[in-house]
Amino acid sequence: MIDDKTLIARVVLADDHHAFATLVRRYQQAIRQFLRRLTSGDQALADDLAQEVFTTLYHKIASYRSEASFGTWLHSIAYRTFLNEKRKSHYANEVPYSDAIIEPMVASNAEKDLLVESLINRLGLAERTCITLAYSAGMSHQEIMEITQLPLGTVKSNINRGKKKVETWLHANQITRSVS
Repeated sequence: MIDDKTLIARVVLADDHHAFATLVRRYQQAIRQFLRRLTSGDQALADDLAQEVFTTLYHKIASYRSEASFGTWLHSIAYRTFLNEKRKSHYANEVPYSDAIIEPMVASNAEKDLLVESLINRLGLAERTCITLAYSAGMSHQEIMEITQLPLGTVKSNINRGKKKVETWLHANQITRSVS
């Protein structure tokens, strides 16, 4: 497997469309999942934003500096793209609370996972972003700081507060499932 730096060099130096397509395939799922979480599960909007992210990537790839990993840099583009969309459309980042989302008994692990996903979507944007980057994307606190431009203490607080809220919601509905 060709590493990201080699693919980036091919795109920048030779306008290699196959190398760019490889980068897109490599990161597409992670970026779409990240954006889906930021948009509270709006798949159509997440897909539109992902397309915009990869278009932006194509035009800005020459400006990538390897101070951060390519994945971290790409997630920061996705985050800024989402924030720009939010500003333009006054996108509501809060999901209205509904008891109908939570049922007292959830039968399978898949249903529990879907419930956790819906509960994460109820978190505020900052908590949802930090939780998603930490647990879904597997990023370090430092990488989350770079993407969100939040101080370390705020990143840690958002993760801990978000985890506690989800665990409280699960516990209140007698569902045992660790968020971590």
